[in-house]
Amino acid sequence: MTIKDFMTHKHRECDEYLSKAEDAIEKNDEQKAKEEYKNFKKETMLHFDMEEDYLFPMFEEKTGMTQGPTQVMRMEHAQAKSLFEKLDEAINSMDKERFFGLSESMMILLQQHNAKEEQMLYTMMQMHLGDRNDEIVQHLMEYDH
Repeated sequence: MTIKDFMTHKHRECDEYLSKAEDAIEKNDEQKAKEEYKNFKKETMLHFDMEEDYLFPMFEEKTGMTQGPTQVMRMEHAQAKSLFEKLDEAINSMDKERFFGLSESMMILLQQHNAKEEQMLYTMMQMHLGDRNDEIVQHLMEYDH
């Protein structure tokens, strides 16, 4: 498994949790909605941490690029984190309309963000860090648990 494959798979997992939360809210299953949303937030934040604390610094050190794609990704992570605060309020009060409006914004943000990572950044990481692929993926798998 490559770095790109692993991280792309994590994107899909996060998307699936959000979808399950939305389905549960639609069905007025408050407990399941809150559980799936909690999983979505936890996994998304973990994913951001994997990138910001591990992959991005390694990539920046190897390439010398600190003002490029990783800076943009960090800014987009910050946008998502601020949306989480509003989503937390909406799910806690089970405000369906607000939750769906915010979750749509989150999904659009993450789809655009993930596309940039998958099409550009992860490919660049694979090029520059590929010689350490197995070690890096192993570390990411440990980070994930």
